Amino acid sequence: MHRLYEVSGHLVHFLLVEDDADHAELIRRSLKKARVANTFDWVKDGQSAIDYLNKVGPYAQAMNPDVMILDLKMPGKDGIEVLREIREDLQLFHLPIVILTTSAAEEDRVKAYKHKAYSYLLKPLDFDRFKELIEDLSFFWGAWNVPAYNPPEYSS
Repeated sequence: MHRLYEVSGHLVHFLLVEDDADHAELIRRSLKKARVANTFDWVKDGQSAIDYLNKVGPYAQAMNPDVMILDLKMPGKDGIEVLREIREDLQLFHLPIVILTTSAAEEDRVKAYKHKAYSYLLKPLDFDRFKELIEDLSFFWGAWNVPAYNPPEYSS
């Protein structure tokens, strides 16, 4: 039996921004199997991510995420635009954002880090490696990483 780890006595809440339903389901399942107590929400595009964080419309009661997992290549508002908007918002700029993408392009990596992505991870093609990456990501953010402070509440 695996031990469940918690940071500061609370569940780690992940927000996944991913337009591919199959990838989202694999990530959801991998987080569920992880040894770290966590909760998970999924939005399918960049504008929905911004709405979620600002608690707009259907996201009025959304939980504040501890970590965002952000795809880059999405229709409409792409991941770089989302990252830029978050970093320019004084209520949101502190949010840890991990890029999880199929793009190995140097230009994408440079843009992501320019806009203060915490990590840039390539989606493995191998199913088992993909699951392992998500479980490791969950363990890092949920068991090893301890925030310096409690972030402010987001917009109400």
